[in-house]
Amino acid sequence: MFRRRPTPLLIKYRAQIAAFFASTIPPLVTLALLLLVWELMCAKPSSALPAPSRIWMEAHELILHPFYVAGSQDMGLGWRVLTSLRRVAVGFGLASVSGVLLGAFVGQSVWATRGLDPIFQVLRTVPPLAWLPISLAAFRDSQPSAIFVIFITAIWPIVINTAAGVRNIPQDYRNVAAVLRLNQLEFFFKIMIPAAAPYIFSGLRIGVGLSWLAIVAAEMLTGGVGIGFFIWDAWNSSRLPDIFVALIYIGVTGFLLDRLVAVIGRLATRGAPAN
Repeated sequence: MFRRRPTPLLIKYRAQIAAFFASTIPPLVTLALLLLVWELMCAKPSSALPAPSRIWMEAHELILHPFYVAGSQDMGLGWRVLTSLRRVAVGFGLASVSGVLLGAFVGQSVWATRGLDPIFQVLRTVPPLAWLPISLAAFRDSQPSAIFVIFITAIWPIVINTAAGVRNIPQDYRNVAAVLRLNQLEFFFKIMIPAAAPYIFSGLRIGVGLSWLAIVAAEMLTGGVGIGFFIWDAWNSSRLPDIFVALIYIGVTGFLLDRLVAVIGRLATRGAPAN
């Protein structure tokens, strides 16, 4: 008689549903308004840029079939993005390992900071494409040259943020390490890396974004089957709708890379911010 009625799902998860719609509806409404304004501004036949409706009519195959293969240079944008991501994975992986090790060394040594930090600050302002002629002259091949451009672009924020994190390790942590008589290797893995992790992942997020920017720019000049060369080839063929579709792929992929590193950082640091 007095059995409790089950709570309806809408009431039980009301807060989660409200939070979902609060974070989803505003971007969708903004996107719809931007598309509407874009359509109205570019709907005239004399417009230099294609309207969204024209992009859909002329390039919907690229959107609906991202993984088709009809030839060495005739393939979907999904495969091209994956090709670019493989280069980013190699270059960014090397930059991550080297940047963390070098940043830890610089952060631990006052003399290394005084000697190397000014050089890092100068080199990090060099645009990615400025490194491409040097890498082509050194490696004489487009594949390692593109990877080097990614590496040299991504390493500086990782080094600088790691060094800042190491310098901000609380003195109490260092005292505990001295009491426990930890050697340098134990101090690096048990004290330094966990304490500086928020700073390290801040640098990694910046680095992965710069890596994705660098590979797209480098592929425009080095060629291949990456997404960057597709944009340059579409421009030479006057296929503007294809370029807009490729830009969407690039933006979504860059956003997912940033979110991936952010999620890994939250799991590794347990949500601790970089102070």
